[in-house]
Amino acid sequence: MPQDAQGIFTAGPLSFVVKHELWDENIQDHADQGVAICVTADVTGRRTILLRFNCFDIEKSYIYGPENTELAVAGPEMLGGSALTNLYRMDPIACGNPIGWTIRTLDAKLPKMLERAGYPAIAKTVEMSEVRQVLPEVEACARQLYATKRNTVKHNRGTHIFEAGNIRFGLEMRRLPMGDGGLAIHVLADIGGTPGKHYTEETELLAFDHFWNGAHYHYGPRNKNHRIYWDRTLVENPLAWTLEQFDNGKLRAMLERAGYPGVAADLDEGKLREVLPAMKKQALAMWEEGERLTGHPGLPLEATPNLAAAE
Repeated sequence: MPQDAQGIFTAGPLSFVVKHELWDENIQDHADQGVAICVTADVTGRRTILLRFNCFDIEKSYIYGPENTELAVAGPEMLGGSALTNLYRMDPIACGNPIGWTIRTLDAKLPKMLERAGYPAIAKTVEMSEVRQVLPEVEACARQLYATKRNTVKHNRGTHIFEAGNIRFGLEMRRLPMGDGGLAIHVLADIGGTPGKHYTEETELLAFDHFWNGAHYHYGPRNKNHRIYWDRTLVENPLAWTLEQFDNGKLRAMLERAGYPGVAADLDEGKLREVLPAMKKQALAMWEEGERLTGHPGLPLEATPNLAAAE
């Protein structure tokens, strides 16, 4: 979860910490990334997060007292008085842009939110005039980080290419410098121009990295780049899982989730069925070749740097 890109803005006893975060599914939580805005202060000599706002692609929420283990607020009597949650979801329709909503809410409701988070003494010391002086900087920083610190990847296209209508598959035996790696399947398409023209960009829409240690796959590696790590207890053979998704007609929905509904709409299922047997045969051959060379399926002897490393 990279947190090196951040800004800190002080207003009296409070500090507003703005940072970009990348969440990997099955590592942190679900696959997501975006900006977190945290309201912090010293509590019993320790810097503590009092409020946290998640302004992510998917996760749009705020948390009262994320570090307050004693925080409990009774809920409605009609529900038996069960304690309220301290994590609330923003309604993306009613709230709109999560960064804008967060700034407006801090401007209007910060002291009350601090009380709800279990910090009434700090709430009484807050000077809203000081807070309102820094909120424009907090907002500008959050919007900049959201736009410029997004984690994306640019892989090699593969050594074996299989054309399948408006998409193509690229197969590659990958090895990271630290030794992890395996067979990668890249799903590619020509985006932003007519195929064959110099301005057309071949874009990786999906990436399946069947690594021997950290096996994972990407939705939109050049777009939102939502990355999911397989549960290796349930998915013992990630390559078999990927090929099963292709066989079961899941590719169209995957392309839509990756952010390419136009490509998904034009997917030629008949052509896909024609190409898959040859692609699968080559994938299994490369899988076995890695096992022979290194003892790990699909893993080559030498490191294979990403194209992004050269940019």
